[in-house]
Amino acid sequence: MKIGILALQGSVEEHARSLARLGVDVVLVRKAEELADLDGLVLPGGESTTLGKLMRIYGIDAAIKERVATGMALYGTCAGMILMAKEISGGERPHLDLMDVTVTRNASGRQVDSYEIDLPVPVLGDEPFRAIFIRAPYVDRVGSDVEVLATTQGTPVFARQGKLLVSSFHPELTADNRVHGYFLEMVKETV
Repeated sequence: MKIGILALQGSVEEHARSLARLGVDVVLVRKAEELADLDGLVLPGGESTTLGKLMRIYGIDAAIKERVATGMALYGTCAGMILMAKEISGGERPHLDLMDVTVTRNASGRQVDSYEIDLPVPVLGDEPFRAIFIRAPYVDRVGSDVEVLATTQGTPVFARQGKLLVSSFHPELTADNRVHGYFLEMVKETV
């Protein structure tokens, strides 16, 4: 199994470490052609506007859409969730326009408002997942094909639509590999 991480900006090394702990071949993606033989791709947390601009400049946005259309699984954390959304509250133009969700950027507040919680995530088992939210976006609306996997205060923060997965929180900042493991199981379903 070969998993890529969009390596233009953001929490790239943290995701690479998480995936390496699970025995995965990791490719750091900086060019569109590096997507060609990947089974899955992670869009890391970072700054969504910067990531979106860089993806367009290097043609990576179109290449991601093509690869997803031909079966590649995609997981977006925080900024990655914003990149994948069909709609962004406040009128910002969608970047990849792939997942049928509407998101609000920085919905959890400023950097100083970042927090951690023990988040119940039934698909990961009985033990709560220690979720880290940093200037996190939240999901305002989910389409009918979107499965909400976890919520906090009634707001979806972890969701799946077919081979697409998003989280508002940063699992790569913990030693708990269950979220990355769940993504790898999704990838196996599509390979």
